[in-house]
Amino acid sequence: MDVAIIGAGIAGLACADQLAAAGHRVALFDKGRGPGGRMSTRRVDHEGATYRFDHGAQYFTARDPDFAAQVALWEAAGIAARWPAAGDDAWVGTPGMNAPVRAMADAHPVEWGARIEALTRTPAGWQLDARPELYAAVVVAVPAEQVAALVAPHAPDLAEAATATASEPCWTLMAAFDRRVAVADDVIRGATGEALGWAARDGAKPGRAGGETWVVQAGSAWSAEHLEETADAIVPHLLAALAARAEAPLPPTPHAAAHRWRYARTTGCGAGPAWRADIGLGLCGDWREGPRVEAAWASGRKLARMIG
Repeated sequence: MDVAIIGAGIAGLACADQLAAAGHRVALFDKGRGPGGRMSTRRVDHEGATYRFDHGAQYFTARDPDFAAQVALWEAAGIAARWPAAGDDAWVGTPGMNAPVRAMADAHPVEWGARIEALTRTPAGWQLDARPELYAAVVVAVPAEQVAALVAPHAPDLAEAATATASEPCWTLMAAFDRRVAVADDVIRGATGEALGWAARDGAKPGRAGGETWVVQAGSAWSAEHLEETADAIVPHLLAALAARAEAPLPPTPHAAAHRWRYARTTGCGAGPAWRADIGLGLCGDWREGPRVEAAWASGRKLARMIG
C-alpha cells in the first residue's frame, strides 16, 4: 500500500521502518524544520561560538527487548551512548539527542515544514489537504492535542479519546556559561511545582563538545502556571533556580534562551495504537502507549504490524 504518515517523530518513523520492511511505500509529513520532535537538539551560533542543547527529552531508557536491540544497533553505529549521570539505564543520542531520529528519517521520504490541516477520504483513497496524491492508508503520529482536528470527521471516538488526553507543558532554559558552573553533579532533580524540575550539564553528555552548557527544565506545574509568559520573562526565573543549586554565583552567560513545550509529556498510557482497517486510518504515539521514548517507538511498531 501507499501509506501517508503525519508526524515524523520516533513513533511515526518506527511505524515507517516496519511498514517499509513489509513492502509498503511510505511518505512522511512533519511540520517541524527537521528531525527530532521532542528529541530535538537546538544549535545556536553566537558571536563566533556554536552551542548545542538537547532541549527536549533528556535521555531515554531501553527496557523493552525489541527497543533494546534497536538501541544496540544505534550504539554500534555511534549515534547512541549510555549516560550514567542520569541512571544506569539512561541513554542519549550522540552527538545530539536527535541523532537516532535523524538516522531513521534519512531512510524515508520526509517532507519537513509540512503542516497537514485536513484529511479527506475519497473513494480512491486518502487526500492530505489539497495535495493531489492519494494514499490507501494514513497514520496520524502527532501529540494528542493535534489529533482531534484531523480525525474527528472520520473516527469521532478516536478524536474524543485524543481530546480527553492532556499533555503537561514544560518551559526549558538553554544556557551557555564561560566557565564551569559550581555544581558537583551533572544532573539536578527537582519537583513538578518548582521552577527547576530537572537540570543537566548538557555539555557533559557523551560525544558533546562546545563548553559549559546547561539545560534547565521547569516542573510541569510551574510551567503550567507560567505558560503564557514570554520566553524572555522565563529566562531569569530558570537562571535563578539553577543559581540556587550552585555553590557559587553563576559565571557570565554568553547565551540564554527559553523554549516553551506546550505538549512536553503525555498523561495518557495503556490504550495502545488504534487501527481502523475499514477506512485505513491508524493512530500511534506516546499518548497511546506511555510517556517514554521507547513507548512511542513501540507504539509505531505495533501499529505497523496491525496494518500488516
